[in-house]
Amino acid sequence: MIVLTVLFLCIISTYSASVKGHTTGPSLSNDRLYKFAYTTEVYVDRAKASLQKSAGYRFSADVDVNLLWRNPENDDDQLIKVMIRNVQVENVNERPSDKSIFKGKSTEKIIRKEYLEALQKPMVLELARGKVRPLCNEGGSTKSMRNLLLVCCLFTSLPSGVFFNYFQILDVSTKATSATIYVLEDSFIKSIKAEENYVFLLNSRRKTGAKIVSKQRLELQSAEAGPGLIAGKHVAGVIKTLDSSYVSMPLVAETVKSECKNCPSVSKYRLQHLHLECSLVYLTLVLIVDAITSAQTPASLEAILEFLDFKDASTSVLQERFLYACGFASHPSEMLLRTLTSKFKGDIANEEIRETLVIVMGELIRKLCDREGCKLPAVVEAKKLILGRLEKPKKDDNVRMYLLALKNALLPEAIPLLLKYAESEEGHISNAAVTTLQRYDPSVLTNEVKKTMNRIYHQNRKVHEKTVRTTAAAIILNSNPSYMEVKNILLSIGELPLEMNKYMLSIIQDILQLEKPSRYIKFCLNKRIDFLHLCGHMKKTQVLISYSCKIERQYKRLLDLCVVIEAQGLESIIAATPDEGEENLDSFAGMSAILFDVQLRPVTFFQGYGDLMSKMLSATGDPISVVKGLILLTDYSQEFQLQSGPRASADFQGGLAIDISGGMEFSLWYRESKTNVKNRIAMFVAGNAEVDSFFLKTGMETTLEIETTLDFISTVQFSQYPFLVCMQMDRVGSPFRHSVTKYESLPSGRRYTARRGKVEMLEGCEYPLHQENSNMCRKVFSSASDSSGSWF
Repeated sequence: MIVLTVLFLCIISTYSASVKGHTTGPSLSNDRLYKFAYTTEVYVDRAKASLQKSAGYRFSADVDVNLLWRNPENDDDQLIKVMIRNVQVENVNERPSDKSIFKGKSTEKIIRKEYLEALQKPMVLELARGKVRPLCNEGGSTKSMRNLLLVCCLFTSLPSGVFFNYFQILDVSTKATSATIYVLEDSFIKSIKAEENYVFLLNSRRKTGAKIVSKQRLELQSAEAGPGLIAGKHVAGVIKTLDSSYVSMPLVAETVKSECKNCPSVSKYRLQHLHLECSLVYLTLVLIVDAITSAQTPASLEAILEFLDFKDASTSVLQERFLYACGFASHPSEMLLRTLTSKFKGDIANEEIRETLVIVMGELIRKLCDREGCKLPAVVEAKKLILGRLEKPKKDDNVRMYLLALKNALLPEAIPLLLKYAESEEGHISNAAVTTLQRYDPSVLTNEVKKTMNRIYHQNRKVHEKTVRTTAAAIILNSNPSYMEVKNILLSIGELPLEMNKYMLSIIQDILQLEKPSRYIKFCLNKRIDFLHLCGHMKKTQVLISYSCKIERQYKRLLDLCVVIEAQGLESIIAATPDEGEENLDSFAGMSAILFDVQLRPVTFFQGYGDLMSKMLSATGDPISVVKGLILLTDYSQEFQLQSGPRASADFQGGLAIDISGGMEFSLWYRESKTNVKNRIAMFVAGNAEVDSFFLKTGMETTLEIETTLDFISTVQFSQYPFLVCMQMDRVGSPFRHSVTKYESLPSGRRYTARRGKVEMLEGCEYPLHQENSNMCRKVFSSASDSSGSWF
């Protein structure tokens, strides 16, 4: 096993400075045989668990070392012989014999006879001026045997391969430590103790993780009379004299490919599943599309694109799932963006798929740019396409979808275009541009942006919708506003439409209570503006309907979930007088969502009074899907080599099954509408830490799963103006499961497994919203109960 020769070379390399009379390398005494006892222990367990119950193994052996030859012209040129014997493998912790995979097995059966023989054959290494030359052993060994005996792994260990997640909060933190203690006696190393620790923790839940611990110990047992030196002038001649079968081994580990055993062929798998019902086949097909896309390899991308035909509208469900899986890719590639850009330029049967496609392209642009890939040809081409369509839009171009693409891309060079569309006369275009600007980091917003937002809010040039004005105000207050900007906004409160008064006050209060307010906001409120007077304008009026969840912690801010219900032009239904600037708005209701910082394609409940009546008469009661699919959230993989020789790996993968849907019930008779946004979520995270020796695998698997449903219900009564709006957010009871499995297995199939699990039920709850919302809900439900019990 390489662990022994590795640690022996560690002795040589560190001892070189302590040997008297030799400044370029160590020197062993002539005619002496040094006997060492070596032990290595490997533990794998949960991150915070004690080592007494960990999975793992203990490997021990005796090591004999003696000097074979010394160059008569240079004492620092030597041949050293290393001999390993009395190899033993056992459990790292005490365990009943019926739970031991080593019970009744000799070392020869555990390691296999050919490996044990190769391990116990003598090895010869050349040490020239403190540097190790390629070692020599008997020829005819396999790649695995040669890697087993490879001494140089201490000096040229293979670099670890690792995948990282785009969002740190969804990634895995790693901490690695290593320490070695040497004990000297009479200028000779008496013992060495070495320990290394690797800890892996989920950033989103620090209680879930794994650790790998490796301990080594080498002790000098005795130094006794040994064989004499071999006479000779050159290394090659000495080795030939010793044994002509010795061959030189390179100082680079060789790749060993493992073949899959008992794996069915693709054709055999398909034949086994031909009898399945069509509905089950389709369900399986949908999951396969999610899985293949999440693989994120060139081969999987080529395969899924060969299967999906964007010219066929009948497979639009599979196309949408593919596109959203691309948008949430943990490590997107230039090839993926180039492929989607090519598809966008081609024929697409479904216009909604075209819109989703360009929105996902924007997300891929942002992720690649964040990884310093803005100058990649595919990124440049995609940016040129989106910006070009906005600079010179055609008559039939859907400008809004390109603005939504920029809402994901967040390109600094797109800000002038966004300012142009922010002052558009079309409300939905202006709103899309302003909400896109709101997602930018304040540091990239120029003075020109603030000037434009001030013009929009104060309506210096033209009249704008309330939603556009409130978003413009939020941008100003979040971008280090000046004293006059804050003062003008605060003074405007009271002169605004009724619902804007309340909303603007809530923004100010949130800044004061939850964020770090600008010193000008504090100064204006404390010195120049009567805050009690402002609060007097907080009338019970309609509020903008939205909810969001954010994950902050010490990582990059991540917008976990944001759902906005949009409605306009409802005044015409009850013959109320609309506010200034909203006289010509069509009746409209829809929903827009941002999930894990990815803007999704908005959905429309109805557009225009005629569409509303049509859908009311033909309504089936089924909700409209916003997004449905499997999303790969956590994708972490790392391989590394322990100092004791074996290869170790840590893999964490987390998936999210999500189904966001919304429905609207509209009653002209009761003059009431009810919107229900249902968020059904199931999350599963699996982690695996494993140490793979050639004769034994030991590891730990941990799983975490939870499923829940969030219901966001908004009830609007428009029998009077301003409307009464009640918002409710409920979470149903949620099962939470956590399990840990430790295992040890031999190539023969014998396996030890210890499982431990925990199941909890998280009680359902109703989330408290604004106090004014609670007051309004009382009014809504009291009026509803009165109307239900009265005659007409």
